[in-house]
Amino acid sequence: MASFRRLGTYFVMVATLLASPGMAHAEAAPTESPSTDRASATDGNSGVPTVHALALYGDPALPTAFDHLPYVNPDAPHGGRLRQAANGSFDSTNPFIIQGTPASGLSLTYDTLMEESGDEPFTMYGLLAEGIRLDPDRHWMEIDLRPEARFHDGSPVTAADVVFSFRLLREKGQPFYRAYYANVESIEALSERTVRFEFSNNDSRELPLILGQLPVLPAHYWQDRDFTRPTLDKLLGSGPYEIADIDPGRRIVYRRVDDYWGRDLPLNRGRYNIDQLVYEYFRDQSIALEAFLAGELDYRTENSAKNWATAYDTPAVDDGSVTRTVIPDGQPAGMQGYIFNTRRDKLSDPRVRRAIGLAFDFDWLNTHLFYGAYQRTHSFFENSEMAATGLPSDAERALLAPYRDQLSDAIFDQPLPLDPPQALRPRLRQALSLLRDAGYEVDDGQLVDRDSGRPLTLEFLLYDTQFERIAQPFVQNLARLGIQARVRVVDVNQYLNRLRTFDFDIIGATLPQSNNPGNEQRNYWTSDYADTPQSRNYAGIRNPVVDDLVDKLIAADSRDALDTAARALDRVLRWGFYVVPQWYLDGTRIAAWDKFDYPAELPRFAYSVDLSTWWVDPSRAATINARQRGQE
Repeated sequence: MASFRRLGTYFVMVATLLASPGMAHAEAAPTESPSTDRASATDGNSGVPTVHALALYGDPALPTAFDHLPYVNPDAPHGGRLRQAANGSFDSTNPFIIQGTPASGLSLTYDTLMEESGDEPFTMYGLLAEGIRLDPDRHWMEIDLRPEARFHDGSPVTAADVVFSFRLLREKGQPFYRAYYANVESIEALSERTVRFEFSNNDSRELPLILGQLPVLPAHYWQDRDFTRPTLDKLLGSGPYEIADIDPGRRIVYRRVDDYWGRDLPLNRGRYNIDQLVYEYFRDQSIALEAFLAGELDYRTENSAKNWATAYDTPAVDDGSVTRTVIPDGQPAGMQGYIFNTRRDKLSDPRVRRAIGLAFDFDWLNTHLFYGAYQRTHSFFENSEMAATGLPSDAERALLAPYRDQLSDAIFDQPLPLDPPQALRPRLRQALSLLRDAGYEVDDGQLVDRDSGRPLTLEFLLYDTQFERIAQPFVQNLARLGIQARVRVVDVNQYLNRLRTFDFDIIGATLPQSNNPGNEQRNYWTSDYADTPQSRNYAGIRNPVVDDLVDKLIAADSRDALDTAARALDRVLRWGFYVVPQWYLDGTRIAAWDKFDYPAELPRFAYSVDLSTWWVDPSRAATINARQRGQE
């Protein structure tokens, strides 16, 4: 599961696609809603109760008539501005398609059918949806839209818009949508405000909830436009913000919609308080840091351990004008690492991939470059109960038993995490032994294929120069094995184009996970997406066992079943050596000029810092703004 607004632009494309490779762990009372009277009612035709929210397991924590989310300040003032950096450039305001590089922040301009609470493991509350009816056997779902829901041009949000959006995104949007909504058999507008989804099966417990994450686009706006082409138009949405200004490739500005239709919903009280959100684009993150310290930006997520330790020794930090803190993460760390493109013949052998991974020296990096800030990543579900450890449990063995003939004995007989020698030299000896088993030999200092005589060469594809210093020690260690490796840094657009067509040997990337992984796992690991442009199956995994385990994870009908399926999948993926795991930090480092406030109670299961709950303190802002102007 991945929340539309929490994953921000990459849900629709860039945020996790461009997650720093190795640096991210290395962003008056409301009137009573008409749904209050209906939430416990029973639909006369179906006999299914209409509810205000859906929980993956158990019941929603908040009642029908809740006043506001527990981790917001419902009396937060409105006003002010927040400026932050974005990386690279952009050439599109359409975040839903393959083509183009979309601007940051676009998800804030669109409302979804439901929205997740960051204080619960996975519960979706109605946003555009006034009421929800879910078949007890999970074969269908009906949603009633709020009659007050409006797009920014004043036109109502209708069931026809929902049907249009679903079909458009699945047919012409990114491949992600086809994977995410694969089990929806049909969609139909039953009336102007009621839409019905029919499911092809009831295997996916989370499908009704992730349908709630569907962004609703205006059919009347798009009917005469080409949805598949990038554009820099100020596209029409229904969310709390709209695009105010665009400087292509350099800057995009959003303004809070004063007459936003959902302003007084309990789900939104105390949120979206800042009047103006500005994303300034920088191709070099060191310059972005300088801009922040100079007062040209207000907020920064710091992805560099070195910067966090050494770069904030300034008067503004010393006197408290700039504050720094680490916000705990409420979700698994996921997998951050160097990902192999197994579509390349030279990287198709797991022995070769395992050998290359042995040349990666995390301990040296953590000591000499990262100031001891990180922990080593091992699992694809790192920092969670879903990470496989030790030998398989009885439940895991039962799940894996049907595939015994297709799996390595090591999966059943050797504990995780793997325990290679700590010192680099014996690890390189182990790596060289694996490479010889795979058909390579060292000839005049070069590792060459024993049959063809071709040397093993590798290219690390990156998009930011600051990561070169991290990759170079790895390259040097590979050279000791006779492997000719190099680092190539390209601009963001070229990086994205090469990623879309899987034109790389190795990339550094992050594969984020939630506490409730589900349908999105198809897009990460399964055969159907191995050659689909812009899928997140970067490694090109084609493994029928992985395909089946993903289906079992999606079909899990309890928390225990989900954890068991995730551990079994994790175990098989790790023994495939598709990734050289890097490191993680179980929090997010943020620095901000001291004019912002946020609630003391943080959401327990948030993916990252939830800026929608922040506000600008008027008195402190006046002081800080004067200081920032004085530095310009």
